[in-house]
Amino acid sequence: MKTTKNIHILIAVMTFGLFATSCENDETIFTASETTPITLSELPITSIELDPSNPANAAVTFNWNEANYNQQASENYAVQVSSNAEFNNPVLATSVVGTTSATLSVNELNSSAGAAGLPPFMFSTIYARVVSTIGTQNGLPVSSNIISFEVQPFFNYIFRDFYLVGNGTSADWNNNNNNPPLFRDSENGNLYTYTGFFTKGGGGFDDGRFKILELRGQWQPQWGTSTPEGSDDIVGAGDIAGNPTTQDSDPGRFGVASDGYYTFTINFSSNTYTMSAYDDSGSTTFSSVTLQGDALNGDTVMTQSSFDSHLWYVNSVNLQPGDLQFTTNTGSSWAGSTSFSGVATEGGGTIPVVVQDDYEVWFNDLTGDYIMIPLNL
Repeated sequence: MKTTKNIHILIAVMTFGLFATSCENDETIFTASETTPITLSELPITSIELDPSNPANAAVTFNWNEANYNQQASENYAVQVSSNAEFNNPVLATSVVGTTSATLSVNELNSSAGAAGLPPFMFSTIYARVVSTIGTQNGLPVSSNIISFEVQPFFNYIFRDFYLVGNGTSADWNNNNNNPPLFRDSENGNLYTYTGFFTKGGGGFDDGRFKILELRGQWQPQWGTSTPEGSDDIVGAGDIAGNPTTQDSDPGRFGVASDGYYTFTINFSSNTYTMSAYDDSGSTTFSSVTLQGDALNGDTVMTQSSFDSHLWYVNSVNLQPGDLQFTTNTGSSWAGSTSFSGVATEGGGTIPVVVQDDYEVWFNDLTGDYIMIPLNL
């Protein structure tokens, strides 16, 4: 038996007489009841290969029956897609009001598939549903049945990359000085970490400081603490602010109290950060790290940071679709299972490269964090 939920809409109509000394209230209550789940129709096709040369063309049309909330009001419909039938991380593909169909263009379906985590240039299953609601507050949400189909997206690099700048880092206050990137979590695209060496420099209030840039060579957008510069005491956790994302003025500075290894974590979903000491004692210092795999046209030796001996990088290397791993001078091989960013473990298989491009590659041998940033896509 379906559980009924109600929304009461109160309309007060005040009637005033021209010479009356009192007023009378007429109240009308409208009740909207939860709808029976709508039915999303199966598609007439089972697979869609997206063509990047025609991004505005229609790719797919979804159709469903009208929801019934027992009120003469337009219903809202949100078309959601997901990489799994559980809809753990649903992606809003489009939304419509008062109509029972929606068409996605090639570009819209490609973007939605990419946001859902589907790899490019191969067919994968994508799941779709429609969530109906009523009113401006999207009340009484009810999900339809789930349908699935195969889609082959073209490449869509949906990630943001962030870089360190400041006198606590190797880049100093130079916004285009091979600034090290933060390492993006492979499952949460809004979560970034960086474990490495930071310096306190001269030891003063303004030393050991840093901020986060979104583009090398540009000071905005930049991220820092929500406390304005000058009163930005060094603390281990707090809120972040961004120019221009949250404000017009520049944010405050993160910082360290002394030389050492730290783990910096920043979450752009909650707009918070943490900074904690990292114990690097007992860690191995390698003398070389080499990129190997069939994604390469020959082995590529990585450069060891002169500021942090556990940080390795290649500014530009051409990678083809294939596999990749990090091999140390000891003969150990390190790899993960996710494209673009992830955590490599010793003997962890190979890192998939899904699209050809020139890449900037960074590897942290303390944590196994890696990130591969395409330079032309």
